[in-house]
Amino acid sequence: MTSLNFALHADAIIPVAGPDNIVFGKSLIVREGLIDGFIATDDARQILDIEHIELPGHTLMPGLVNAHGHAAMTLLRGYADDMPLDRWLNEKIWPMETAWVGPDFVRDGTEIAAAEMILSGITTTSDMYFFPDIAAQALRSAGLRTQVVFPIMNVPTAWASDAREYLDKGLALRDHFRNDDLIDVGLGPHSTYTVDEPLLSTTATLANELDAAVQIHLHETAAEVLAHVEGTGERPIDLLARIGLLGPRTQCVHMTDVGNQDIDTLVLHGAHVIHCPRSNMKLASG
Repeated sequence: MTSLNFALHADAIIPVAGPDNIVFGKSLIVREGLIDGFIATDDARQILDIEHIELPGHTLMPGLVNAHGHAAMTLLRGYADDMPLDRWLNEKIWPMETAWVGPDFVRDGTEIAAAEMILSGITTTSDMYFFPDIAAQALRSAGLRTQVVFPIMNVPTAWASDAREYLDKGLALRDHFRNDDLIDVGLGPHSTYTVDEPLLSTTATLANELDAAVQIHLHETAAEVLAHVEGTGERPIDLLARIGLLGPRTQCVHMTDVGNQDIDTLVLHGAHVIHCPRSNMKLASG
């Protein structure tokens, strides 16, 4: 397909309009790369100034959204399953990343992940990983609409040595893609156990000033929550609420250990939850 003007003739269309709105006998019209609408297939086939693509046996539906991921970690698939999160990170993933992660690793892994997502019907994704500039370019080249959240941590890595460098590089990336039609850059504080309270507070301030999305791993396991309560006297979500980092721009990832009070806090602040069932099953979290 080379034209930006075309008609897709499939057996059915499933719009985002409820379960009883499957459309039969109509074709989807695209002009200048944007959906123009759908009309009766017989009428659509009479349009002469567009390309016609026959899709017998197919159903058209909106692209899927992968709301959280670390695309380059496709290269680590199958490595270190069935371990508690803290051991998985400390004994396996972080040492492996220290040894191998760099621009080439991120580019190769992200390109593989992009191909897999497209083949799975995903058209929009979110990515949180090191060298987000490399990942953003790879995802953009693949044509995926992407929210890139640049990592923020108090832990030195191959991409940044300290909090200031994480923020400086991340904000420069946001400026670079400020007007991009496919890439939106947000803030990605890794978690409450890798980002201290002062840096989380700085993140909250920046998110408010920039009106930027924030994505954070939160309440991923019961052990994480318990350790935070024992160390600080409050649950991780309450820390975010107290410092102003919990709000409508906040995307809380995993959230497997959640009580009624946590749910009330989420609702009160208008924050969002991203559920990751396959990831949670990999480490038996939740």
